[in-house]
Amino acid sequence: MHRIVILNPKGGSGKSTITTNLASYFAARDMKPTVMDLDPQGSSIRWVNKRDQGVATVYGIAGFERKAGVTRSFALRIPQDSQVVIVDTPAALDPQRLPELTRDANTILVPVLPSDIDIHAATRCIADLLLIAKIKREEQRVAVIANRVKRNTVMYRALMKFLHSLQIPVIATLRDSQAYVRCFEQGVGIFEVKPYSVREDIEQWQPLLGWLTQRDSFALTTAPIAAAPRIESGAVPAPIPLTTMNMNPAAPVVSNMVTSNLVAATASISNTTSSATVSNVTAPNISAVTQPSVTATTPNMSLDKLYALSSKGSTNSLSTTSTDKGRAGQLPYWFLQK
Repeated sequence: MHRIVILNPKGGSGKSTITTNLASYFAARDMKPTVMDLDPQGSSIRWVNKRDQGVATVYGIAGFERKAGVTRSFALRIPQDSQVVIVDTPAALDPQRLPELTRDANTILVPVLPSDIDIHAATRCIADLLLIAKIKREEQRVAVIANRVKRNTVMYRALMKFLHSLQIPVIATLRDSQAYVRCFEQGVGIFEVKPYSVREDIEQWQPLLGWLTQRDSFALTTAPIAAAPRIESGAVPAPIPLTTMNMNPAAPVVSNMVTSNLVAATASISNTTSSATVSNVTAPNISAVTQPSVTATTPNMSLDKLYALSSKGSTNSLSTTSTDKGRAGQLPYWFLQK
């Protein structure tokens, strides 16, 4: 069972929208997802209750409710045939609860809006995940979603610059669309309506879905639906694989160099006199042909920089050593003033 946690202590960042549409995607593949709503507003569980009888199965758990005589573990039990659990977390979440919420999570998604306030809140959220919840970057469990963006704006460019500086993968950029509002009112997701009406929105979800379904802890039990130029039925396009593209243009050149060396060695052997033996011919050193290294151009944003920069945007207090312990109470507010 794959567990996805949608997390951002900032309210209004689109956690419930992403939760319900992820549930819609997995429901369309008959994976019977479970939506666990921990937000007292109950937006996600209300969406589950709006769903008609004839649509694909989505289980709902109102995790924010406290019933007398019912243990917490029993109230939060997951149906046995559910393959995916999507947790919608509340706003103003106490950082000390992060270890509890993220302990069993295979994936943690952080939606961020293109605004000064949301960038400020996302900085604290990412820092709390790394320091308090002890999430390691190399585990690659955390990813960021740029939500409700309007391209070609100053705030969009500022948001993307900030996200890439965190060394956290940005796996999707979702536009501000009314399709999400209309689908929520009907108790469905964009993957359960006519594809031609939400084609652009579905395309923006493909990197996110591809990143999720290629996780080691994630196993799809149904064959992906092939994407077609025009989709007439209600089929959902399959996620685009993220690992099929050759990102190293030097690979064909290296291959040609190795081939040339092998041909030259063969010609050298054929021209050797009969008294010489093949064992005396030195073979080309294939291992010496190495691919040129690709240096990342994205600046590294260490925890030291996150916490050393003051809330006034000053860079004078930046230290060259990493001392992250005891800095969880400081809140960096620096990005837009750089």
